[in-house]
Amino acid sequence: MTTQLTPSQQQILSHAAQSTSGKIEWFPDNIKGGARKKVLDSLFNRALITPLGEEWFVAAEGYDALGLPRPGPVTVADPEIEAAVAAIETKARAEVKTPRTRDNSKQATVISMLKRPEGATIRQICEATGWQAHTVRGTFAGAFKKKLGLNLVSDKGEGDRVYRIAG
Repeated sequence: MTTQLTPSQQQILSHAAQSTSGKIEWFPDNIKGGARKKVLDSLFNRALITPLGEEWFVAAEGYDALGLPRPGPVTVADPEIEAAVAAIETKARAEVKTPRTRDNSKQATVISMLKRPEGATIRQICEATGWQAHTVRGTFAGAFKKKLGLNLVSDKGEGDRVYRIAG
């Protein structure tokens, strides 16, 4: 499937790909102000360009749309820079903390209820914690799924929906 580009989009992408290492710095004279934003939004929405800070660059798909080869990965030839980058990456990996829950917290109580083979309903969790139903659902989405990375599943049997931790 080929991507159809307007003449202006073609000019902008071609100039960036061939003249500025993919950085979009130039627009045709007839593209000013709000029209520039619309062209950039259109290219971005089609994944043909990508932002880097305040600047825009031709994305790999943009090179494909132009029929140009994608640029190769940037390589660092300086061993001192490579060593510094490796040290920073190692330090960053060491600083990553695993989210945890206190053993005597309401959150821990809910997790233990969800780990049971029979799982738990929102009503049971509300009774055990004193929380409102919307708080339980918010905790499922925020703390459990996003922060702790738990995989929650639910089943709708004959009564209330039952939630449990999968895996």
